[in-house]
Amino acid sequence: MSSPTNSVPYGVQILQKISDKCPRLTRIVDRENLYKYSVLVLTFITYAAYHASRKPISVVKIVLYQNCSEVTTPAPINNTDPDWCNWAPFNAENHSALFGTLDSAFLFAYAIAMFFSGIIAERVNIRIFLTIGMLLSGTACSMFGLAHYYNIHSMWYFIGVQIFGGICQTTGWPGVVTAMSNWFGKGNRGFIFGIWNSHTSIGNIIGTLLASLYVESNWGLSFIVPGIFIITSGILNYLFLVIHPSDITSDSHLNEKVQNGRKDEVKEKTEGSPILSHLNGSPKKAVGFIGAIKIPGVIEFSMCLFFAKLVSYTFLYWLPNYIKYSSTYSPSQSADLSTLFDVGGIFGGIAAGIFSDMFGKSACTCAVMLFLAIPSLYAYNLLSSVSLFVNIALLVVAGGLVNGPYALITTAVSAELGTHSSLKGNSKALSTVTSIIDGTGSIGAAVGPLLAAYISNHFGWTSVFYMLMGSNVLAILLLTRLVKRELQNVG
Repeated sequence: MSSPTNSVPYGVQILQKISDKCPRLTRIVDRENLYKYSVLVLTFITYAAYHASRKPISVVKIVLYQNCSEVTTPAPINNTDPDWCNWAPFNAENHSALFGTLDSAFLFAYAIAMFFSGIIAERVNIRIFLTIGMLLSGTACSMFGLAHYYNIHSMWYFIGVQIFGGICQTTGWPGVVTAMSNWFGKGNRGFIFGIWNSHTSIGNIIGTLLASLYVESNWGLSFIVPGIFIITSGILNYLFLVIHPSDITSDSHLNEKVQNGRKDEVKEKTEGSPILSHLNGSPKKAVGFIGAIKIPGVIEFSMCLFFAKLVSYTFLYWLPNYIKYSSTYSPSQSADLSTLFDVGGIFGGIAAGIFSDMFGKSACTCAVMLFLAIPSLYAYNLLSSVSLFVNIALLVVAGGLVNGPYALITTAVSAELGTHSSLKGNSKALSTVTSIIDGTGSIGAAVGPLLAAYISNHFGWTSVFYMLMGSNVLAILLLTRLVKRELQNVG
């Protein structure tokens, strides 16, 4: 193997030495599976931390601009400023446009940098790549919160922090998908990735809850605490994340298994990325951008994700604000209620993975869920104010149907295309394919919140929901050719 994947984390080296000195422990613990499932857990925590650090801005928007007469906290003594409870420059009438600018600064930077990030990830040590990215992402998140402590009111400062954070965040997805694909083969991949991809929703929930704890008392901590979370997770990765099965060939226990002739067993247990298959093969050249987009299905799924992610990220950045606008809930209550959309996303991602595995038809699964999401969005806009129970039920249903296709495309579909038969066994396309698909989707993610800010300000929130429903229709149309091909292959 080439050097980028040939390094054992220091924490793992220490654990190996301890284990080698305890023969009884070695017999009890299947170290091969231990490595495999440690990757599952660590990458889950990793991307949950990435998303937790993205979420605070959607919660804090509520207090950066608010009606001061409705705020329960008393104004400072001798204060005559009518905007005392707001934070300049967001205390202006064009606050929606300013918030939209912040969202777009982050998301466009993320989308553009993602195309380069995957190419870089194919050529460097991904563990180090992830670690540096997480440390910088945590720094960027904390820098936004420091504006509260240092009384910073420059719009350019906030835009700069968002751009910096967007670039740093691109290190996450190509890294974690590549690590997972290296260890988990095609068997039940949709189901495994569906469960694993709940890290997105879990991260959103964690980020929302952490931010809501401080949003009404000290919004700076709403950013700093999630920033510390992702920095801590990055250190864990540096110490323990084994990116590739070949990284632990120095493990004396696994080498002993090979020498004892148990090659078939090892190969079977690591289906799709067996340890031995990476020991004897010659290093292969990384697939470039042009080669990756020529893989059948990459363009269709990328463009579908553009619209699917547009819908998902509009909710990610604007749902707490919409709930506050359409109800009498406080900022923290609106933020907490919005997490139910992500709860639905967990079930939606798992369901999409199960159906994809069961029928072997990823495009059909996405198309059906996208179609069902249209009436669920209409119903939420129409009925969410009827009662708290109705609001909760519709949030969960809409979250599942909106996030299911998004989760399937960015995980199992990306991994499948990154190891497509046209590549003739070359696994050096995973990060590039992942970055192309997610990067294209991220452009949609950048456009969605910007459109929502403009449309809600000029035409109202009902028009925003029509825009989201129209995006789902376009996503379905882009999958038409793939759906037709899958249906023709029935039987």
